[in-house]
Amino acid sequence: MVSEMKVQVLNKETIKPSSPTPPDLRNLRLSFFDQFEPEIFIPLLLFYRNKPCAAVADDQERSNFLKTSLSEALTHFYPFAGEFQRNDSICCNDHGVAFLQAQVNCYMSMVFDRPDDGILEQLVPTDKESTLSNTDYLLLIQANFFECGGLAIGVSFAHKVSDAFTICKFIERWAAIALGSASTTTDHHVVLPGEFGVSASLFPPLDIFNSPDFAVTLSTEGSITRRFVFDASKIATLKSKAASTTPNPTRVEVVSALIWKCAIQASRSKLGIIKPSMLCPIVNMRKRSRQALAENILGNCVWYFAAMTVESEIEHESLVAKLRKGIEEHTEKYPNGVSGNDIIEAAKESGGSKLLDSDDLDIYTCSSWCRFSFYEADFGWGKPSWVSVRSLYKNTILLMDMRDGDGIEASLTLKEDDMALFESSEELLAYASPNPTVIL
Repeated sequence: MVSEMKVQVLNKETIKPSSPTPPDLRNLRLSFFDQFEPEIFIPLLLFYRNKPCAAVADDQERSNFLKTSLSEALTHFYPFAGEFQRNDSICCNDHGVAFLQAQVNCYMSMVFDRPDDGILEQLVPTDKESTLSNTDYLLLIQANFFECGGLAIGVSFAHKVSDAFTICKFIERWAAIALGSASTTTDHHVVLPGEFGVSASLFPPLDIFNSPDFAVTLSTEGSITRRFVFDASKIATLKSKAASTTPNPTRVEVVSALIWKCAIQASRSKLGIIKPSMLCPIVNMRKRSRQALAENILGNCVWYFAAMTVESEIEHESLVAKLRKGIEEHTEKYPNGVSGNDIIEAAKESGGSKLLDSDDLDIYTCSSWCRFSFYEADFGWGKPSWVSVRSLYKNTILLMDMRDGDGIEASLTLKEDDMALFESSEELLAYASPNPTVIL
């Protein structure tokens, strides 16, 4: 049935901010966190089942409604409507964002039945090969209307201007503006965000990152992405086991440690040798920096810590302990957050464009989007039934809450031969369900 699904883009237009960006905000300096991010786009999908809205009737009216509220939201998130000019600044010239309206020739329930990665790719306006060099926008939106009346909002955002925290704030703002317009009450208060320029003031751009030698690229060649779901009861069991080595282990720690363990076993099984392995979880530095105004800054404000294992025998509990120790050592080493010099040293050590590629070491990155408020995004027809994010690049793990807030969905990208071994792990299958039907 999946092969019968077709996504037809009916039209594409450019949406500009409803008010022009003031001249003093026209040039936005990037922070060194922004500079270090690769020139890629991150896909996000929010699915809404058919729920009549008093203010919005048919698909075209809903599309117009989204465009109007998007235009208003862009006045506060004006860099999204700008143009990337070089790796130290964005021209906030109200160039606009792309908005695509698409029709899907099936019911949304068909997508939810063991979601197919090929179909999900069609619901977002960029593919995994898209970069700033071949895309005219920093933000692209695709409104997908299903035959059942359901709607999927596909969002692709340039990592250079946004991390998960910032795109979540943008979705919150957009939805709040839309909900306030759709509601017959007047109690919806929209709180304005902090200025984007704060990040560059606290973490100034570095000239060295304008050199091609420091361009960070991520590989998709020969890789494949799979979805795994860990429900609350399985996570509770993992946490109980890990508590023997780590006090109060978190959901993210136990799930990422299990994925790491099974990835290590797959790699070693293929190679027939014991190869050192490193997991680099991404850390939101806003709450780890002691600088004023840092907690709510917009843009990118994430960095990495590292946990490594070289042991021949690996246990889940020991990997959880290594992750806990890694973040503790990171906090001890950078008590006031990382500096520009720290970033430069890390860039040199990673080899810039060779990030995640090493002959002597298996390196994985893990990004957690758990506890963000994506499932609260109500545009006027209820909260999302499912929120989907996907890892796209080799050796990356992306974690997202299930709708109940307790389970976790993991998106994992590995080389195809590694994934075949990973998926057959009995330990993995004892705790994770491979791409199950989305439960509403």
